[in-house]
Amino acid sequence: MAEGFDGDWLDLRELYDAVSRDVDLAQRLAEALPARPRILDLGAGTGSLLRWLGQIIGRAQAWTMVDADAELMSRAFDTIAERAEAVGLAATFPGKKTLLVHAPGGAWRIEGLLADLAEAPDMLPLDKVDAVVCSALCDLVSRDWVERMAEACAERRLPFYAALNVTGRERFTPRHPADALVARGFRRDQRRDKGFGGAALGPAATGALAEAFTAQGYTVMRAPSDWIIDRRSRGFAEAIVTGHAAAALPWERRQAAAIADWAGARRAQAMDGLLSIRIGHQDLLALPPD
Repeated sequence: MAEGFDGDWLDLRELYDAVSRDVDLAQRLAEALPARPRILDLGAGTGSLLRWLGQIIGRAQAWTMVDADAELMSRAFDTIAERAEAVGLAATFPGKKTLLVHAPGGAWRIEGLLADLAEAPDMLPLDKVDAVVCSALCDLVSRDWVERMAEACAERRLPFYAALNVTGRERFTPRHPADALVARGFRRDQRRDKGFGGAALGPAATGALAEAFTAQGYTVMRAPSDWIIDRRSRGFAEAIVTGHAAAALPWERRQAAAIADWAGARRAQAMDGLLSIRIGHQDLLALPPD
């Protein structure tokens, strides 16, 4: 089964995801969709991509959020409704499994599908949607998974949008003597099998996506979407430091003391407002041939 994520981490990163995704690619997707698009959101988590992309689409739309974690799915529905009501929009539940957000440009109809994405695309309702989207997913999957997804989308001429795929380019400022050590362990962790039928693509994700969809005749566009975490983002910077150290340690156990020293120093810098971080990401949009 594919690995999942902690809801608190997803909430913590949502603001940084939102300001990092490339708006131009999202607008190109919105323009390519029909008047009332039906969107399939893979690995939807707490609904972060829906909340961001739905505003860019800006008209009546229907979403199916796919995730294997029932708790995250429930949290997504609650969060979407709460955020809508916080800005003065009505959120109603006409059915036990359906949420309607009554937005000015038209209602957003939202449903959930509990499914293990390792089995995709076989269990996905691709015949009932107009586009497939995801965020921070494709660097976790295998090359075989990407090729299957590209073939399935091509059969139905569906656009495919994948935001926030890691590139492997990272910079912590100021420098630390153990930066290269931690980066090496972290990169190795990015490529381990995450439950999608083979080694994770990690930084090779956008390249593999571009190759697979180009082979199906798609037009592929890419744009940078780096996280830029300045010195004021103390809590998020500390969380990134902790995550990097935890991921690197299993691959560099002989250097456990050095990793612990790095993590301690970086956490102190973060909390003192002295640490800035840049994490490379890239967005990708694949549009089917006319």
